[in-house]
Amino acid sequence: MKILVIQLSLTVALAGLDVAIAQDSTKTLNPVQVMELVRKFHPVAKQAVLHIEKSQADLLVARGGFDPVVGAYVSSKRFEGTNYYRSTSPEILIPTWYGIEVHSGVDNYTGERLDPTMTKGQSAFLGVSVPLARDLIMDKRRASLKQARIFRSLADTEQRQVINDLLMDAMDAYWQWVNYHNQFLIVQANVVINAQRLDFVRKSLLNGERAAIDTIETLAQLQSFQYQQNQYKLEFRNAGLRLSAFLWNDAAEPYILPETVLPPADWDNQQNMTDFELDLASLLIAAAQTHPELRTYDFKLRALDIEKRLKFQQLLPKADFRYNHLSKGYNALASAGEHAIFDNNYQYGFKFEIPLRLSAGRGEYKMAQLKIQETRLDQTQKQLDLEVKVRQYHNEFNTLREQISLQSLNYANYQQLVKAEELRFSNGESSLFLINSRENKALEARQKLVELKTKYFKTAYALQWSAGLLD
Repeated sequence: MKILVIQLSLTVALAGLDVAIAQDSTKTLNPVQVMELVRKFHPVAKQAVLHIEKSQADLLVARGGFDPVVGAYVSSKRFEGTNYYRSTSPEILIPTWYGIEVHSGVDNYTGERLDPTMTKGQSAFLGVSVPLARDLIMDKRRASLKQARIFRSLADTEQRQVINDLLMDAMDAYWQWVNYHNQFLIVQANVVINAQRLDFVRKSLLNGERAAIDTIETLAQLQSFQYQQNQYKLEFRNAGLRLSAFLWNDAAEPYILPETVLPPADWDNQQNMTDFELDLASLLIAAAQTHPELRTYDFKLRALDIEKRLKFQQLLPKADFRYNHLSKGYNALASAGEHAIFDNNYQYGFKFEIPLRLSAGRGEYKMAQLKIQETRLDQTQKQLDLEVKVRQYHNEFNTLREQISLQSLNYANYQQLVKAEELRFSNGESSLFLINSRENKALEARQKLVELKTKYFKTAYALQWSAGLLD
């Protein structure tokens, strides 16, 4: 019996389906539409997008470490009528990539008891601060920015992984829904046939052509099919609810799939898989090179390498040099070129420190190395797991294709047996018991065929999922 199709009005159309369908056309739900709805409206998919936006915000925070900083220090002291000092010192600090900081500012010191090291009146300075050992090659500011860039790319990959898993869960629910719908239709067709047969037997009984026991035999068979019909109707409804868990509309509201929405009549058309990658070698290459789960390890290793380089800085001594060129007045370059940098109008400082045992530095550097080794081992294991998974699904896919061919022949044979038995029955050479027995076997064969086909298509999607291609 052909799959039932229905008319759906625009008010119950699935939100977000970008398929132009006339109002009087048939409406069904195919796997491509389900995946499109999941990608667009499912909350988990939207959360993955929010995760990307959060990583973008983290990147902005890390870039803030290189923002110029403007500050000022104002102080004064007056005691027992004496104006000791008053100072005003605005300054701008400009960080650069290689740990060097450029700073410039002005000082204005007045008062009766100034510190002798202070220059009275107005002066300006322009200088640099340079790390000579630790923090020269890598510091926390640069490490944070580099890692934030990596985590921004990692967020894209994690989004692919979330969508890949989410779509596979949706396809699992979809093909269960398709299976139960077709199982219901198969049994429903048998109910119709057996109801007609019961009517025929009752008329034959009234005409004295059949025994009363034949009526009971036919009725028992009909009731058995009616029981199965009710059971599959329940399964179909529940499968629709499970599928509805993946269907949301553009208003972020859950969408309950109506029972009137059905799978398409050509759900088992092989042309539906023309865009799928089914070659084992290509699938293995795709899994090894582009699978989001493996790609996340690449980004994690890059971030850990930056952390290791940062921890290595803890093994170096702290040696910072600071130099200021000084000028009278508020023009920091007023005396530029008049003297050599260490001849006149300058100020410098040098700071050096190093832990004698470097215990903390050695421990943190070792920990960073161990994290990298641990992540690489996890990556190797994950790559093997994915390869095994791809091979398993590929084996299952090929076996199911062979099983479908065999089961199709098996079903065709049982159909012939049922027809032959019905012909013998109409000639008075058989019994209802034999017809029912043949019919039950044919029903089981057809149900098994539908089950194999839906599992076959679900496995095709699982094969794409295992290679990371279902995003």
